[in-house]
Amino acid sequence: MLQLSFIRENKELTIKGLRKKLVKNPEQVVDDLLAVDSKRRETQSLLDGALAKSNAISKEVGNLMKAGKKDEAEAVRLETLALKGEAKDLTDLLADYEAKMQEMLYQIPNLPHESVPEGRTPEDNLLVFESERAKNLPELGADALPQWELIKKYDIIDFDLGIKIAGAGFPVYKGKGARLQRALVNFFLDEAQKAGYTEIQPPILVNEASGYGTGQLPDKEGQMYLVGEEKLYLIPTAEVPITNLYRDVILKADELPIRNVGFTPCFRREAGSWGAHVRGLNRLHQFDKVEVVQITKPEESYKTHQIMCDYVAYLLEKLELPFRILRLCGGDISFGAALCNDFEVYSAAQKRWLEVSSVSNFESFQTNRLKLRYKDETGKMQLLHTLNGSALALPRILAALLENNQTPTGINLPKAIWEYTGFEKI
Repeated sequence: MLQLSFIRENKELTIKGLRKKLVKNPEQVVDDLLAVDSKRRETQSLLDGALAKSNAISKEVGNLMKAGKKDEAEAVRLETLALKGEAKDLTDLLADYEAKMQEMLYQIPNLPHESVPEGRTPEDNLLVFESERAKNLPELGADALPQWELIKKYDIIDFDLGIKIAGAGFPVYKGKGARLQRALVNFFLDEAQKAGYTEIQPPILVNEASGYGTGQLPDKEGQMYLVGEEKLYLIPTAEVPITNLYRDVILKADELPIRNVGFTPCFRREAGSWGAHVRGLNRLHQFDKVEVVQITKPEESYKTHQIMCDYVAYLLEKLELPFRILRLCGGDISFGAALCNDFEVYSAAQKRWLEVSSVSNFESFQTNRLKLRYKDETGKMQLLHTLNGSALALPRILAALLENNQTPTGINLPKAIWEYTGFEKI
């Protein structure tokens, strides 16, 4: 959530940023918010005045009573009662304005970093890096199979069983498919630990406050699974529970940066479209992902973002996958992110790029909602910055590994995970 003081002091900059994020009528959005803020401040001033006057009169009543002037004291006391009634009305009005202002702030996205390109669709995203393997893409023979055919051929994932149990988009991993899935998770977690991340095993259900804390609510309410009477949400990513560990927390400077990693299943309702681009492992309602989260001082967050991007690139190099990095444009970046780099791997049989990670800097957008702060060297309380990234999401990594490494005699696996799988080939 943007800070109201920032919007008030940087109106034109805010409008410019909202325009880049394709917010409709950004001038009106900002003007409406500031109008409510103005009424709120005016009401606060009137309330402060009424309370101050009431307190002064109350003291006068006490002095008159001490002086034995009961009739005068009673007359003044009646004036105090009227002021208290006025103060109550103003308090109620102030609460209404504050609630309205909070609701409006929740609807305003984060402002994009200056390096975010203009654009409306994924086609406008900016290519910022290509790996050496991406410059020499693998060429497969005419008989090469896409991942949805390979998993049937080798009987490692069963979508029909998943439909039987839960519905479309819920695969059942079997045999070497299940072992490969577990191997990748362990590989990612071990590498994260080597990189200085502390492993967290969080709940996969979160309450409404947690959804608001990291910006999934109200923006992505229709994309999350809501669990009945408890009003708990199945997490779309481990970012949500891990970042919310620090909600309403004041950290010490020597505790920073915070580096956490978590493995969880992730749940997304939006996976129900049709077509080859969502077949098999390309898009699921439930999938496994390892997520890295960092909390840093504001002046260190963009350096941290680059470090996190370098780490994801390192993992993809270890898996011997061709990949590229895209800087998301204003129309494609998420609601809460100020900057986001997407990592895509090449799927050789499908002849297309598959997104496997997003590394995002949220600046203080989440911490303002979370009330996550620290005391700087001067003793001043400051909001921190949060960042997260997939390291990595498994389904499309698995899809690319299967397709790119297929041979007439089986699927060769990258050497980095042999010790985790216990086998070199499917």
